[in-house]
Amino acid sequence: MDQIKIVEALELGQIQWRRHALERMLQRGIGRSEVKKALIFGEIIESYETDVPFESALFFHNVEKTLHVVASLDELNKMVYIITAYEPDILHFEDDLKTRKK
Repeated sequence: MDQIKIVEALELGQIQWRRHALERMLQRGIGRSEVKKALIFGEIIESYETDVPFESALFFHNVEKTLHVVASLDELNKMVYIITAYEPDILHFEDDLKTRKK
């Protein structure tokens, strides 16, 4: 996934928040601005090229708090879809909070 294209879509205001994502963000105290920062300044730590209808990726961002954001990109329409956002834990990730435990 091309992070530059995600940033371009965000700059155009081309973002759709999935209902699931908004519900979970509200429950977890994660704001929309934090999610946008994670997409712009974060690091792609996993890519899901075979996701349908669009490729998606897991972003890692650690500034105010550590966040994982899953987003997909419709390159043709320059639209970013926010699938979910959460604070990773050491139950599912290694101490770096980037590497998934096996």
